Amino acid sequence: MKIQQFLRGKAFPLQLVLVVPFVLQIFTAVGLVGYLSFKNGQSAVNDLAEQLMARTSDVVDEHLKSYLAIPHALNQINADAIRRGILKVGDRETVGKYLWDQVQAYDVTYIGIGLPTGGGIAAASYDGKTTTIDDWTTEPSKTNTNYATDTQGNRTQVNATWDWDNLTEPWYTEPVAAGKPIWAKVTTSNLPTGPYIAASASRPIYDSQDRLLGMIAVDIHLLKLSDFLRDLNISQFGQIFIMERDGTLIANSGTDKPFTFIDGKIQRLRAIDSSDPIVHTIAKHLQRSDGPKFIAQNKDFQLDVQRKRNFIHVVPWRDGYGLDWLMVTSVPEDTFMAQINANTRTTIALCFGALVVATGLGLFTSRWLVHPILRLNQASEAMASGNLNQAVAASNIQELNTLSRSFNHMAGRLRELFTALEHGKEELENRVEERTAELKHALAELQRTQAQVVQSEKMSSLGQLVAGVAHEINNPVNFIHGNLSHVQEYTEDLLEFVQLYQQHDPNPAPEIQSVAEDIDLEFLQADLPKMLASMRLGTDRIRQIVLSLRNFSRMDEAEFKAVDIHEGIDSTLMILQHRLKGTSERPDIELVKDYAELPLVKCYAGQLNQVFMNILVNAIDAIEENNAKRTYQELKDHPSRITIRTSMADAASIEVAIADNGVGMTQAVQKRIFDPFFTTKALGKGTGMGMSISYQIITEKHMGRLECISTPGRGTEFVIRMPLRQSGRQAT
Repeated sequence: MKIQQFLRGKAFPLQLVLVVPFVLQIFTAVGLVGYLSFKNGQSAVNDLAEQLMARTSDVVDEHLKSYLAIPHALNQINADAIRRGILKVGDRETVGKYLWDQVQAYDVTYIGIGLPTGGGIAAASYDGKTTTIDDWTTEPSKTNTNYATDTQGNRTQVNATWDWDNLTEPWYTEPVAAGKPIWAKVTTSNLPTGPYIAASASRPIYDSQDRLLGMIAVDIHLLKLSDFLRDLNISQFGQIFIMERDGTLIANSGTDKPFTFIDGKIQRLRAIDSSDPIVHTIAKHLQRSDGPKFIAQNKDFQLDVQRKRNFIHVVPWRDGYGLDWLMVTSVPEDTFMAQINANTRTTIALCFGALVVATGLGLFTSRWLVHPILRLNQASEAMASGNLNQAVAASNIQELNTLSRSFNHMAGRLRELFTALEHGKEELENRVEERTAELKHALAELQRTQAQVVQSEKMSSLGQLVAGVAHEINNPVNFIHGNLSHVQEYTEDLLEFVQLYQQHDPNPAPEIQSVAEDIDLEFLQADLPKMLASMRLGTDRIRQIVLSLRNFSRMDEAEFKAVDIHEGIDSTLMILQHRLKGTSERPDIELVKDYAELPLVKCYAGQLNQVFMNILVNAIDAIEENNAKRTYQELKDHPSRITIRTSMADAASIEVAIADNGVGMTQAVQKRIFDPFFTTKALGKGTGMGMSISYQIITEKHMGRLECISTPGRGTEFVIRMPLRQSGRQAT
């Protein structure tokens, strides 16, 4: 209704009226088609992604079934040969060549037979090119000898010897204890040929009398699975990885390895600790939702990785020998959306082109239509100004041509009428005086009626204005009512008014005096401003404390990022301010800050603030323990002091030192200060975990050092040294 009233009071150019609806129709139609095309493309992308990931999972599933079936099939063949007496485990030379032939023929890394006596025979090809034979006995000692071989499997020379006892190895003990074919626990080794991560298919072997002869095992190199996954090439940025139920990586199609080196030893990597952002993000999501252990069926979802949408497909994979893995396939949406986005851009370009063409055609058409109408309008204005000799030329548009002829006919009739009017002018003037009185009376009535109409319109407009103003004032009044600062200002004004009233009327009516006594007006006048001021001070103090708590906990900065170390120290000191202030039993603990100019440091701010808190609390406890042995005067003469010093240790690291003049500690205590659960405090006053956690945060999380320097009776100093940047290390 308001829009209609607005349009009624507006006059728009004819060209605008003709062009705008035409352009809007074209733009709406093209935009709607583009939007529907985009939505249909997205739906098709979802279906295509599901099909691609399902086919990829099927390919991996088939490969795993065939690849992982080989070891157990070989074990079955060899166990049957031993049971029937075809293969005699006592003939080491023959068994060695037999196993050598199988390593050459099948895609396996190691085949070995372990005997209950502690001896055994095996063939291995760790690099996929050279095959060797291992022969170990218990006579005269438990020694394993590795032999190089020729092209026929004959032993040519001894490569190496080492101590070996298969009776203690899981690959021997686990299948013997199980009494059936199983997959032994995955083992890792750092061999001269490179990292070796093996899954061992093992089973016990028996003779024809069902007497245990030992066990046989076939190893497969799990890193070959990563090579297979890379060769799948599901898309340019797609990825697939396999992990165990506990989150440990088995294989990965990415460039990152499913293992790491710690102190020169190979160690398998958990998916959540992977430096690959896709693997890390997916594992973190699975851990946060159901957990990998509880995924019993296929699971599909979408996940943002580095601000890019990825389709995720999780498939449980099991076999009959104890393997229980998860296959995870990830395909980025960009793989399918590139062409759709290109089509969308093309649609937008076409829409813009159509808009330009439609606007041009509209302008041309409107100009063609408007030009004759403008000529007709000019002629009408000329006639209105008194020039009746007007004629409009014919137009090419039939309707406008008819209008022009009608206008020309009307102009001719007007000229005839004005001529007749001139002849009747004299007669009219003669009758003017007779009609003057009637006209004056009619004019008076008309003016009175007009005044009534104007007054009615004014009252209507005024009513609307008052209603609108009342509505608009209501909101700011409610806002001002809830504003504390305005309440204080208004309260002061009211109190000044009451005081002024009391000055001019010191003897009020008894009823007023009675009410003033009931409400204790004098106390109210003195206490109300103090109360409001206290409320303001209280809210300001609360904001400061909340800000300090946020800076200390860094709940909004849990990620690894650059922060100001001094800000974290000051926030921690603000929280401990109540323990630094003096009491009736002791003066204030002096605080000395020797801050150097430091750059921002990349760290876990919340965890680093926890270190500052633990050290400062221990410093205060040590000072209080020392103060318990001294008098108040001694404390004033030799005040307690905590000194905090920051500096640049070198160009790439900073140093923070926190020292106190408390009781100090002995060398024996210093050696154990960072041990878990070690504490010098009384039972119930300390867990012994504060300094241990602090040491872990500095050394492991920030690759730094935490040192303790103390002298009994003179105090303690903790020195933190940590790098400005964690180079070569992904924060986890």
